[in-house]
Amino acid sequence: MLDFIKNFRADEDGAVTVDWVVLTAAIVGLGIAVLGSVRGGATTMAGNISTELQSDVPDIDFTSTTNP
Repeated sequence: MLDFIKNFRADEDGAVTVDWVVLTAAIVGLGIAVLGSVRGGATTMAGNISTELQSDVPDIDFTSTTNP
């Protein structure tokens, strides 16, 4: 039984899988954090751009009868 425990402790099969799982979880977590911090600013900027574009639209009336 003692040999089994020593062999199990020394065995490294699956260690790379654990590393990849931890690394992938860290990357996903970082992506979620970046998304959370950027989303507010991007939404505000999109609203500002929309307001500016709507305020600069000329009001043209093609039904005027002043031209002969």
